[in-house]
Amino acid sequence: MQQLQNVPPTDEPRPRGRHRSPEAKAAILKATLYLLERKTLRKVTADAIAQRAGVSKATIYKWWPNKSLVALEAYLEVMTERVPLPDTGSAELDFTLQLQSLTAFYLTPLGRMFCQFIAEGQSDPGFLALFRERFLYLRRDAARIMWRRGVDRGEIRSEVDGEIVLDLVYGPILFRLLAGHGSLNDHEAAAMVEVIFGGLRRPGYRHKGKATKNNRLVVNESKRLV
Repeated sequence: MQQLQNVPPTDEPRPRGRHRSPEAKAAILKATLYLLERKTLRKVTADAIAQRAGVSKATIYKWWPNKSLVALEAYLEVMTERVPLPDTGSAELDFTLQLQSLTAFYLTPLGRMFCQFIAEGQSDPGFLALFRERFLYLRRDAARIMWRRGVDRGEIRSEVDGEIVLDLVYGPILFRLLAGHGSLNDHEAAAMVEVIFGGLRRPGYRHKGKATKNNRLVVNESKRLV
């Protein structure tokens, strides 16, 4: 038997396949968004994503265990970009600006995909749990920052439950998106925040927030706040 000689020992593990490529991940997310704008969630398959991104299905599964998580991450990424977290110095202005950005996003084909996520979760509890963990809770964490800043500035009554406030701020927009019984526009978004903050403001508080030229803060058809 031939002896193996002069082979230095090594403690380094053998590589297990190719490393995950950030470029491939970006291509997969971009392809997923492209498909979500044109197909229903159920018709977007891992095969279609792989073909559009120019990668193999195995590459997709290096990053995500299933198609649903790819869709949720892609959706969260684009919403974070299009619906940023304002910091004007006023929680009321911040929530108004964000709701106006949010309504504009929900009026796009990709934005309306939110309804499909909710619908999918009604028949698939596992997907609904993923939706809460990978999307909803992250968005609420961001909104909670705006709420907390308002409390710390003395703008908002501190005894009010912040979780209830978040439901009150975002609930009407989502209800209108799902049911289609009311308008979604800048005017309605600003009016909703004004009504809600009417019960949240500390007596005598006047905000010192400042909006940029791109902000939209129409409270009624004849009066502009900025």
